[in-house]
Amino acid sequence: MPKQGKKYRAAFEKVEPGRKYTLEEGLAKVREIAFAKFDETVELTMWLGVDPRKADQLVRGTVVLPHGVGKKVRVLVIAQGEKVKEAEEAGADFVGGEDMVNQIKGGWLDFDAVIATPDMMRLVGQLGKILGPRGLMPNPKTGTVTFDVSNAVRETKAGKVEYRVDKTGVIHVGIGKVSFEPDKLRENAQTLLDAVVKAKPSTAKGKYVKKVNLAATMSPGVLLDETAYAK
Repeated sequence: MPKQGKKYRAAFEKVEPGRKYTLEEGLAKVREIAFAKFDETVELTMWLGVDPRKADQLVRGTVVLPHGVGKKVRVLVIAQGEKVKEAEEAGADFVGGEDMVNQIKGGWLDFDAVIATPDMMRLVGQLGKILGPRGLMPNPKTGTVTFDVSNAVRETKAGKVEYRVDKTGVIHVGIGKVSFEPDKLRENAQTLLDAVVKAKPSTAKGKYVKKVNLAATMSPGVLLDETAYAK
């Protein structure tokens, strides 16, 4: 395992060992110890007391962060007919039908989100092996397979993010940039935390929120007091 650099070690020494911070304290600490020359993404990680192998404990959903994630989201809409114009008017970056599907098959992936109308899923379904591993496959559960194209595009552009437990029961979501004003980061983080807590499966037993961590891209993590979210 490679040794951590001097800047990382210096940042790590500023985090009080064993301490669990409040959300406000944690965000302030993350901003304080961030040292990269670029505007790092602040990521919130939650360890949940669920068994993702069971379908009724697969915590998954979407939420619109009130202040976005700090980057331009390139949205691709795969549709036909009048929905093409609707997508363009809503601000989609790329719009098309079978031509877009063929471009993706050819290796084109210069987009951050994909929205498809239900009538195009017969074609989009062919892209499962390409889009699935990248978390880009449209899905009705996340609102990315819909005829309400304009609303889906606007929400995605405004900061709609998906959260989903991985096979170890952990959720990782970027909630903004280090450069964000503290209140904006806090509101984004609280919105995500509330959504995940609300999504607790009725079949989940024991402690639901087991651990919560905040970290910037290059910096060490800061633990939050998970008892504040163990509802």
